[in-house]
Formats: sequence, C-alpha cells, structure tokens
Amino acid sequence: MAYITSAALEETGYVVLDKYDREMDPREWLDIEYNDWKSSGDTRFAPLASAKGEIECNGFWNHKPPRTDKDGVWIDSQTAKAPDLTRRAQEPGANVGRCRVIELQPNTYADCLYNLHQDDNNRLNPDGTGWVVRGFFNLTDDKDSYFVLRHNRTDPEGEVRIALPAGAQLIVDTQRLWHAATHPGDSARYCLITSWESGPELDAYIEKYNGVNHVESVAVPQDELDAGQAEQSRRLAARAAALAARGQAEKLVMSEA
Repeated sequence: MAYITSAALEETGYVVLDKYDREMDPREWLDIEYNDWKSSGDTRFAPLASAKGEIECNGFWNHKPPRTDKDGVWIDSQTAKAPDLTRRAQEPGANVGRCRVIELQPNTYADCLYNLHQDDNNRLNPDGTGWVVRGFFNLTDDKDSYFVLRHNRTDPEGEVRIALPAGAQLIVDTQRLWHAATHPGDSARYCLITSWESGPELDAYIEKYNGVNHVESVAVPQDELDAGQAEQSRRLAARAAALAARGQAEKLVMSEA
C-alpha cells in the first residue's frame, strides 16, 4: 500500500491558493497564549490544537501513547479568542493535527537559508492513510517577506520564493521540501500553520480556491542571493566544525516544529 496524497502537490510539492480577501482582527493572533518554541529562527508558537488540548507544542509522537500528527484536540481557551482562525483551519474538513500561530522576528535571507528545514509530519503515520501536509496562512502584511522552498537544503537550483502579503495562502509538503521564511521587516510576522491529512476533502479545498503549483519567484538581487548562499555555507561549515571538535557529527534531523 501507499499513502493517500494530493495530486495537486505531486509535481512541485506546493500549491498557492487564492488570496484570502476578508479582513482579520489582529487580536485573534495577538491575544492568544504563546510558547517560547524555537523553529527556523527567533520564534514563538501559539497552539490552537495540540495532542491533548494543552498549550504546548510537542510532536504528537512525544506523548503517551505516541501517535502521528493527526486528530489534534482543540484548545478551548485559545479558540475562543481566535474563532475565525479556527474556522479557517477547519474549513477544508480534512483531519487536523497540530494547528498553531507562529510569531517570527525579523531575519535576513542568509538567516532563512541557514534555518531551512524539513518537517517530520508523518512519523508513525500508518501506510494506506493520508499523507500529512501543512497549510500556511499569512496573517500580517509582510510585503517584503517571502517563503523559500528548496528540494535540496544547500542547492539553490530550482529555489522558489513565494510572496507573503496579508492573505497569502499556501499548502506545502514540508516533509518533502526544505523551507523557511525570509522576513526583513521591523516587526514580527504572524502566520497560521495547520497540519492537514491529504485526501478528497483537502483536494476539494485546493480546487475550490484555485490552487496552482507554479508561481513566479519573488525577485531578489543576484548579489543578495549569492551572499546568502555563501553565508549559509559558512555557518553550516562552522557548525560542523564545532560539533566535530566535540566529537559529534551533525544530524540532519527533521524538525518537530
């Protein structure tokens, strides 16, 4: 058997949906409770759904009994403050695992490349069931920010850079693609991230909102791209050397975030 996957994601590993065209109340992401949980930069996370309905961000496999990133339990104290965000996460009708708002502090393209990671969405996921992917709904109007997707962490060939204005909506197979955000703003970026199980419900949602699996990359000056790539190489080499000095090898593990 094989996992149930979405045909729309098969070619590139991502789809971009129609821009969300309704105004959101910032209190929905500013008034909820955050955990100081680090992933892909200087971040905090505010869970709306977690393994047991508690305000924590751990992978579902770290709980007892361990399980995959499905059947998340909604957190009443959080969803009461963020009803529209909750409805957006539930709209596809697909099984939801973790659902959280991320707060990302400003960073650079070089920071983003250093923080590129893959997610461990499908640990313990039974064969023959839906493959877990993630939806990203940008909440703040980050006109100069963009999401970076790569098939290879250190190879810029085929890199895709997706713009992140308010209302940007994308779905990504984040276990397949290396990803992180470049956010050169002067205030935090907020984004709703939802783990969804692939299947007919998610397929219908992608079709309803005209998902496309090819977009034009955000234009970035070549010297900035080159400098970012060089800095990524420098930082990774420095990290590997520091680990080697301690008798350790770098582990390219998937992120639990």
